This record gives sequence, C-alpha cells and structure tokens, in this order.
Amino acid sequence: MQLSNLETLPNYIITERLDVVYGSTVRSKHVGKDLLAGLKNIVGGELTAYTELLEEARQEAMARMIAKAQALGADAIVGVRFSTSNITAGASEIFVYGTAVKVQKKFNPFGNSSDHLDNNGNV
Repeated sequence: MQLSNLETLPNYIITERLDVVYGSTVRSKHVGKDLLAGLKNIVGGELTAYTELLEEARQEAMARMIAKAQALGADAIVGVRFSTSNITAGASEIFVYGTAVKVQKKFNPFGNSSDHLDNNGNV
C-alpha cells in the first residue's frame, strides 16, 4: 500500500476515488513511566517513554487506516494527515486519515502502462 501526504502519487494517475479512510488509537503510559517522564521533564531532554508511546500509537493508527483501505480494494492512500488530541489527563489520541484511491502507473514508453499496484505497493 502506497501512502502519500501529497494529493497525488508521483508517476501514477488516480483512476478512482474510493472513500476517506482513517485509523485512530487512544494511548496512555502507565504511572511508573509517567513519573520517570515527569522527573526527566525537570532536568530537560527527550522524554523517550513518550516518544516510544507516540511511535507505537502512530503505527497502530496507520495499520488500522491501511486495513480499511485494503478492505475497499485501494492501491494507495493520498492526502495522509495526522492529528492528536488529549482525551483525558494522561491519555492522548492519534488520528490519521487520508483518501483511499485506485491508481495506474503513468504511461512509460519503455514499460507497461496498465500496471496496477498490488497490496504491497508493487507494480
């Protein structure tokens, strides 16, 4: 599955717009890591526990969005955007969305112009 934050996919033509797809997750860190992050906040530096938490949340939200696009038969998702919000104290939501599309490789005089991407983004 090809993902792009652009409205188009370079070297491909969007042949069909399927639907808006999204994925989200709400995460919180357990209290022990939250206390350590609070102490680290006093002295400064990267809060690695929160960095890891957000990376895991991004990956999970993207996997959920991709699963929805695959269920629609999409080749790619364009216009991918991320959003975050606080749900409650200590819990945040990562929300990712984009437009699921079917694409076709642009005409290449040296290749096959009717190639479609498979579910792994391969021609």
